[in-house]
Amino acid sequence: MESGDEDSDDADPSNVDPDDAKRWRANWQDEVDGAALYRAMAESESNPELAELYENLAATEAEHADFWATKLDDADEPVGEPTPSRRARTLAWLARRFGAAFVLPAVRGSEIGGSAAYAAQADAGTTLADDERSHARLLSQLDTPSGVEGGTLARLEGRHRATSGNALRAAVLGANDGLVSNLSLVMGVAGAALSPNSILITGLAGLLAGAGSMAMGEWLSVQSSRELYQRQIAVEADELAEVPEEEETELALIYRAKGLSEEQADELAAQIIADRETALDTLAREELGIDPEGLGGSAWEAAGSSFVLFALGAVVPVAPFALFAGLTAVGVSLLASALALFVIGAGITLLTGRSVLYSGGRQVLIGLAAAALTFGVGRLIGVTIAG
Repeated sequence: MESGDEDSDDADPSNVDPDDAKRWRANWQDEVDGAALYRAMAESESNPELAELYENLAATEAEHADFWATKLDDADEPVGEPTPSRRARTLAWLARRFGAAFVLPAVRGSEIGGSAAYAAQADAGTTLADDERSHARLLSQLDTPSGVEGGTLARLEGRHRATSGNALRAAVLGANDGLVSNLSLVMGVAGAALSPNSILITGLAGLLAGAGSMAMGEWLSVQSSRELYQRQIAVEADELAEVPEEEETELALIYRAKGLSEEQADELAAQIIADRETALDTLAREELGIDPEGLGGSAWEAAGSSFVLFALGAVVPVAPFALFAGLTAVGVSLLASALALFVIGAGITLLTGRSVLYSGGRQVLIGLAAAALTFGVGRLIGVTIAG
């Protein structure tokens, strides 16, 4: 195994610190999770080069898991059958359902954290930290608007053979925005002692207004980006036609910055520039960071998803007022919203890797604090007007 340490086979069980054994087991579980997740990403990837890349990353994570398993076995702390954690199983399901890019930011964050953690552990050696750092660098290249082809990534990665990422974050935050904003609105008017029908109408109006505003803002953002990308690609096409030598030099410099030798970079750049259509596509991706086919995605799809996600969150606090009245409606609304906030907080742990209880509880406290504030303000305004 490439990443072993000299002392891994010489560990005396009687001399092993319990804290070290606990840390080794946590490291082993992280590597088991990484291997399982990369395999799921490989299964969901339609690009064969990227699928092979994920498979090789999974193999490296499995080697790392074997390294820690050996240390634990030598310390009479056997690990048993490798079983991915709940977080890893959830991310793997999301990868199979929505594609590898959907979970890419969460996986990249784990690799960055793993590299930092191993750098501080003397018994991990340098190889494990280097591997995790290499993985994070690869994933950062993929986690961009344009992405990078598997073949290029394989060259950058170095030691391994040819081995819309923000969607999860957007889904969680979109639903959270709708839930917290409409919960605050509903509690504010409830505090003013308005009738259930008035509260229901206000909540539905807030849902439609907020979802519509989010959708319009997302449409404008994506559409403006698409128009800017189209303009940049047109300028790049003009430069390619007028000064192809300069574009070839720029492309070679990009590849050298990514780790290719000068000879390899020059050869690859010359080969690409020889085909105008391929050259423009490559320059757009490598120099501008633009996917010419996607141009940042569909503005209408972005608007529609923003509308739906905001509405799904916003409907939770207002729905109870269609079924109940008075303090019962307020209590049910708060209970349903607290549960939804906890679920959203748990969803955030897929990105952060923190405790479900901590993240869910924090989300509930923040959301209910906002609701309590607006309820108090509404009650004060209601009393003032009534008096």
